[in-house]
Amino acid sequence: MELSIYTGVYDITDTVQNFMNVYYATHMNYLASDLLKKGLSPEQINKAVTIAIKVANTSGIEAHKHFLPVYSGLREGIIQDCKLSHLGYGLVLLNADPSATVVSEFQVDVLKSFIK
Repeated sequence: MELSIYTGVYDITDTVQNFMNVYYATHMNYLASDLLKKGLSPEQINKAVTIAIKVANTSGIEAHKHFLPVYSGLREGIIQDCKLSHLGYGLVLLNADPSATVVSEFQVDVLKSFIK
């Protein structure tokens, strides 16, 4: 059974925005929960995503183009997750706990490419 929401009157700006949100979501190829497999805890991921979104907003980047809250099903059940664009994933890794190898290696790689 599918749930349908009927609206008698459609606002063209809502329709365009909905289309754009679907477009942005198709370019979000990462999930924050993927970092669980790389050694980060749910708390570390949540903190890194929160900081990454603040960085995006402070930098004038439209966060909705790079971060999309979703729910994912894992063995533990359904969890709150976040779809990420390439930029969003990078921002999360830059702001994650560097005690995780994947995070520290990513940060060093970014600095090496910046120095070149």
